[in-house]
Formats: sequence, structure tokens, C-alpha cells
Amino acid sequence: MPTTITAVSDQPLEEGVLAVTFGPLVDETGAAVTPTSATWTLADRAGNVVNSRTGVSVTPGSSITVLLSGADLQIADTFLDNRRELLLEFVYDSSLGSNLPGKDALYFEVQPLAGVT
Repeated sequence: MPTTITAVSDQPLEEGVLAVTFGPLVDETGAAVTPTSATWTLADRAGNVVNSRTGVSVTPGSSITVLLSGADLQIADTFLDNRRELLLEFVYDSSLGSNLPGKDALYFEVQPLAGVT
């Protein structure tokens, strides 16, 4: 079951700020869960990790907010394009089992600004 994902903007400005909230997180039946652990990874659409943001641990909760800024939203020649994937991975327990994997993702495009180097 997918969670609800909210973002201040799904088209953040280059080197700006983007706050993304994943939640409420739900299990396979749609019931709300609080994960036992959670991490996030930021990559371009070719799978290149952006700003060394891979497996970043976050405090588990029924909702998880990830704040991206500066170099997280940088546009560089090393990336395929301006499109990004913010992947949330978490582990949860439910009535059907323990240590179950949960995943959710937000896809967005960084908007370039003239004069940003």
C-alpha cells in the first residue's frame, strides 16, 4: 500500500530547499505503522547517488520528513538530467509478520536557475 507523500514543491529550485513528508506509513493492509528503522537515498534517474545521500538513517515515526537543501538539489554535469528519486526504505512489523520491508519514493525535477554555478 502506498503512503501519502507531501512536498512543499515537487519542482524545487536549484540549490534551494525541499521538505518531503512520507506518511502516514502503512502496512500491506493499509493499517498505519511505525517502522522499527528507516533510511533514505537520493539519486538521479540513472541511479547515480546525489551528494553522498545513500542509506541516510532517520528516526522512525508514523510519518517521516526528509529535508533536502543546497548540494542535494545541485545540478551538475555528472547527473543524467535534473530528475531525482527520493527513496524511503523502512522495516515494520504487522499482523502478517515481523521485519517486513516497506518502500516509497518521490520523483521530482530540480528547476535550474540562471547564474547558479
